[in-house]
Amino acid sequence: MSYAALKALHVASVAISYLLFSVRGIWMMHESPMLKQRWVKITPHVVDTVLLTSAVALAVMIDQDPLHDSWLSAKVLGLLLYIGLGMISLRFGKTRRARISAWIAAQAVFLYIVLVAVTKNPALFLAQQ
Repeated sequence: MSYAALKALHVASVAISYLLFSVRGIWMMHESPMLKQRWVKITPHVVDTVLLTSAVALAVMIDQDPLHDSWLSAKVLGLLLYIGLGMISLRFGKTRRARISAWIAAQAVFLYIVLVAVTKNPALFLAQQ
């Protein structure tokens, strides 16, 4: 697969993953029975598998690794935080307020990850010298 096709697959899976997470968060806030549907439980895992597989393939293809490339390290750490917040917001949050707070925080972390990916700069908010 070409770099362009792989990157397009990665970007599309990012968009679909984020859309699914956002919709599930809105359903969570409204206590919608949609959250219990089988496809809602399975589809995000399939999309996220494509997303992570394409991310690793892209990193290998362009010879990048998180141990030597700070922007990629920031994305990986951001991803881990995003996953943790997502788990709290959709599954493990003990109160509705905790779940909503985690969902909002996950939105901010997602934005950070995307900005780092676009700028290749992990220190987005620090002055550049």
